[in-house]
Amino acid sequence: MKNTDPIFSGAQTEKPSIVGLARLLGLVSPIFRQHRLRILAGCASLLAVDLMQLIIPRILKRGVDGLAAGTSSDGILLRLAGLILLIALLVNGLRFVWRYMIIGFSRILERKIRERIFSHVLKMDAPFFERHTTGDIMAHISNDLAAVQMACGMGLIAAMDALFMSVAAIGFMFHIHVSLTLLAILPMPFLAICTRILSGKLHKRFATVQEQFSVMTEFTRSTLISVRLIKAYTMEKFRTREFDVMGKKYVRSNLRVAMIQGLMSPISTITGNIGMLFVLFFGGSLVIKGRITMGDFVAFISYLYMLVWPMMAIGWVANLVQRGTTSLRRIHGLLAAASTLPDVANGPEGFLEPVFSLRSLTFSYPSSPEPVLTGISLELGPGIHGVAGRTGSGKSSLCKVLARLYPVDDGRIFFGGRDVNTLPVDYVRSSIGYVGQEPIVFSDTISANIALGRPEAGRDEIEAAARHAAIHEDILTFPKGYDTLIGERGIKLSGGQRQRLALARALLCDRPILLIDDGLSAVDVATEHEVFAGLRSQLREKTVLIVSNRIKLLSMTDRTMILDEGRIVRIGTHSELLRDNAFYRTMYDKQMRREEARDSA
Repeated sequence: MKNTDPIFSGAQTEKPSIVGLARLLGLVSPIFRQHRLRILAGCASLLAVDLMQLIIPRILKRGVDGLAAGTSSDGILLRLAGLILLIALLVNGLRFVWRYMIIGFSRILERKIRERIFSHVLKMDAPFFERHTTGDIMAHISNDLAAVQMACGMGLIAAMDALFMSVAAIGFMFHIHVSLTLLAILPMPFLAICTRILSGKLHKRFATVQEQFSVMTEFTRSTLISVRLIKAYTMEKFRTREFDVMGKKYVRSNLRVAMIQGLMSPISTITGNIGMLFVLFFGGSLVIKGRITMGDFVAFISYLYMLVWPMMAIGWVANLVQRGTTSLRRIHGLLAAASTLPDVANGPEGFLEPVFSLRSLTFSYPSSPEPVLTGISLELGPGIHGVAGRTGSGKSSLCKVLARLYPVDDGRIFFGGRDVNTLPVDYVRSSIGYVGQEPIVFSDTISANIALGRPEAGRDEIEAAARHAAIHEDILTFPKGYDTLIGERGIKLSGGQRQRLALARALLCDRPILLIDDGLSAVDVATEHEVFAGLRSQLREKTVLIVSNRIKLLSMTDRTMILDEGRIVRIGTHSELLRDNAFYRTMYDKQMRREEARDSA
């Protein structure tokens, strides 16, 4: 298969498909409905704040008109000032309420979508992870979700606030003077046109930014987890230069987004100020002519200032909405990805014997049309079965297919006499213990890593599994024994120790089928022999498949199959293969000569 590791080649991610707004909103609308009372309380508080702010110009009008007419007194002015102070206190209290309710809701929405993404990703099959890099998924969970959270939090608040304040302010302005109001809002269509044009450009540029962030995140992740390899090849400067190029490209794309954002606010401000200029000139003329009072003019100016904020908010809201929509479309694309493994809801009613039957199985990876397994027919029942073959002969592919990591055609693999495509994936996997070529360990304690498949297991059971995997004595050499933190990707363990830890994990699960895909390759021959000899009692009456090219290990199996270019060319015992198979006999001769040379040295 073609190497797609982002350490050696650029990580490619799928661009989100264009979907309708209704389908995008379908991701968030259930969460809105679930928390509708909280949202309604926040919106009510926001509208109450806006109403109180709209009352203040009326109070100012009364005070100014009283001063102009000479009817105001110190007591009246003091009461008006006290009323404004009381409104200000209420405004601040209610402002806290709507911030707590609505912005708090946006954080709840962010959490729920993040949990949905995480759960969805864990259910996906192997082909999904060939299309989506870890960095791309991390970008969806971080950057994209932050944009959605801002759109559903501050974006929702600003949009509602701007809409209500603009309608209410214009209504009060119409009440004062219709013609003057029409002059004040005359520049607004220009603002709407500019916003529409700029929003379209912002959407495309922000999508580019998010895609570049995904690539940069994946590059960083792959570099950090491979830092020892990079140091070994003295690639630090080269990787730094590559990261610098990505960083500059990301900054340039962000500056192109900032250019659009930078235009929105000035255009909104200029539009509002042009309206203010009209009001100052023509409104002042109306006051001089006595058509409106000075109080009306002050109130009108106050309402116009309130209208300037919604005008400015149009650009900001458009920015937040475009960012949120772009990110929501990317998240929708991730969540819309379906597993190619059949989704069967209910398991079998009765007991199925944990054995595999393969019938003319041919398998190709989704990324390559060439089959890696061809015409495989095989019965895998209780016993220890070995698999050997040249590199690329399909040994690991056979294990991955049996572990239900990839889809297969109907009628090719049967589990307990049932087609695997008619069984839930989890049902088949729950019968399999799997030890891969590259053992996966977590940045946790040794005991937690061994107990991954059985978190409820006691210390005695964990230690027993470690003894059977011949790693117990190694664990006791660590300062904290089983409570030792092994670091990211098991950095404190050797390759052989990681493999034996993974084997102990599989043994602790005690499942009827065990697949060991070259899982002892980093262990020396003597230790491998010790491990396997200790395992025979544990593996009795289980179906075990061991991939290995080590003759000593294969000689202890009940039978071994030889794969060549995806086909089974021979199945037999150790003695039968020595007699009939040239590849097996060649391996035997080479390994025996190496052992003799080592013993004589």
